[in-house]
Amino acid sequence: MKIITVISFLGACAWASIAQSAIYDNIALYGKSKYSEDFTEFDYVNPNAPQGGKIVLPAYGTFDNFNPYIFKGVAASFVAGLSFETLGTSPVDDPFTVYPLLAEKFDLPEDKSYVGFILNPNAKFSDNSPVTADDVIFSFNAIMEKGSPIYKMYYADVDRVEKVGEREVRFYFKEGTENKELPMILAQFSIFSQKDWEGREFDKPTLQVPLGSGPYVVKDFQVNKFVELQKNPDYWGKKLPSQRGFNNFDIIRYDYYQDTTVTLQALFSGNIDAREEYIAKIWMTGYDNELIKSGKVKKENIEHNNPAVLQNFAYNVRRDKFKDHRVRKALDLAFNFEWANEKLFYNQYKRLFSYFTNTGMEATGLPEGKEKEILLKYADELPPDIFTKPYELTVNPDIYDSRQNLKKAVALLKESGYDFVDGKMTNLKTGKPLEIEILSNSANGSTFTKVMLPFIENLRKIGIKAVFRNLEVNIFKNRLDNFDFDMAIISYRVSQLPGNEQRDYWGSASADIKGSNNIIGIKNKVVDDLIKGLVSAQEKDDYMAYVKALDRVLLSENYMIFQWYSPYSRVAYWDKFGQPDTDIKTGFQPFTWWMKE
Repeated sequence: MKIITVISFLGACAWASIAQSAIYDNIALYGKSKYSEDFTEFDYVNPNAPQGGKIVLPAYGTFDNFNPYIFKGVAASFVAGLSFETLGTSPVDDPFTVYPLLAEKFDLPEDKSYVGFILNPNAKFSDNSPVTADDVIFSFNAIMEKGSPIYKMYYADVDRVEKVGEREVRFYFKEGTENKELPMILAQFSIFSQKDWEGREFDKPTLQVPLGSGPYVVKDFQVNKFVELQKNPDYWGKKLPSQRGFNNFDIIRYDYYQDTTVTLQALFSGNIDAREEYIAKIWMTGYDNELIKSGKVKKENIEHNNPAVLQNFAYNVRRDKFKDHRVRKALDLAFNFEWANEKLFYNQYKRLFSYFTNTGMEATGLPEGKEKEILLKYADELPPDIFTKPYELTVNPDIYDSRQNLKKAVALLKESGYDFVDGKMTNLKTGKPLEIEILSNSANGSTFTKVMLPFIENLRKIGIKAVFRNLEVNIFKNRLDNFDFDMAIISYRVSQLPGNEQRDYWGSASADIKGSNNIIGIKNKVVDDLIKGLVSAQEKDDYMAYVKALDRVLLSENYMIFQWYSPYSRVAYWDKFGQPDTDIKTGFQPFTWWMKE
């Protein structure tokens, strides 16, 4: 990492304070970056991959918008990653470091009061207009002022953004901010053209594709049907080390489907070229045909080192019926993962056991060391057994255990003020039976219907009436955005570096913001403090201790019922693509593939 020391004079007065600053080739959060200043490409790509051809992939649901940063509408979100560049990028094998993209250098002062981005002089939008500091400032302000409300929280520690020169912009942090991750976070939002948005409303869904600076432009689209992107032959960044080996296809097309199961036949009929399989039974039984046997269609488990997607049954704790953690635990005891894994999933899955499964920062065993020191500060606000009893998943290895778990569930419900009245589990204060509506979306197809039947039956055995509803994607999204649900099947993408997004997921300030990711409605002072601690941690050991402490407290509250994850990306694809020869566990990375000659 090359460093050039500079002196930055702040303010116009002669007596203004002087901040010692340095120009960096990357932003490494902890320790050194993997790649040196003169690296030529990431290790998991083929820098000499053939160019050309077309790949067709599936998308699910619908879209009515090309701006992914606003609350209204349903965005074709993949367009952002292909058409709009960010200031920096992080590779899968070094996620704790940001490398140059639109910014060729990074300005970081010793006092950590700001981060500066020095733009690449070659950076251009697809109409060949230059990317300037004004565009960066416009994009940030538009997202903050007119974007989804979650961004006000995500970037809450930014005090102001200022233009330093035509190609340099600085984000100044609020006084007292100790957010080590913030410079990395600010490298991740898409940069729009200020001129392109003149006379247009940023906060309204738009099918007028915004001007971008990425490798692809939207060539054609039809709402509910498809989006087709074409490679920009004049893409300014194709020779950047962080871009070599990517974006090898001339055309990338996404065809829209309402159900993941339909895309299997779309694959075999040649309508799409590749798909990830999300249903274990289909992976085991649905590919027994001549296309697979002849090798024309390949079927592959691709290893990854990604954090497990946090797939779960989420409670809406805004509703009185779920305010008591004992009620939430009782329902957890009624869910039989082992049965589903054996009977439906061919034992292909593992049970999630943490909010940060597969990150190395899971709260296992008893708290010790720095994690224990942190939790002891809140001993009076935490359940006593958090220090004496490890969190344990509900397990049902046989019918006896399942019955015992249902008995435990009934005991917990009675402790929380419920009991059987005419065979129904009833709140003795209100006289209302405990009834639950559980929502999913149509993209999950029939998978969850089969999972839900024994869950609903177990709930019936303990006097709880549960109804499962599979909604169309846009209706499901609207219900969740407005917190109009009892329970819902949702998934959180977990960062390899949990940070600011935790405020949006679990922070009290986001619980009442419609469209936020705090779908559950968590308002917990200890959780808020622990999120603040992990965001402000300056040393890696402290940071990991705060993540584990946060995990342990969330686990103790039973805010969700964990589902399952796989250490593989299950991918089927037509045998017309080349892939990089690498031992790095990347998972499914189609934009590093290329068309065979």
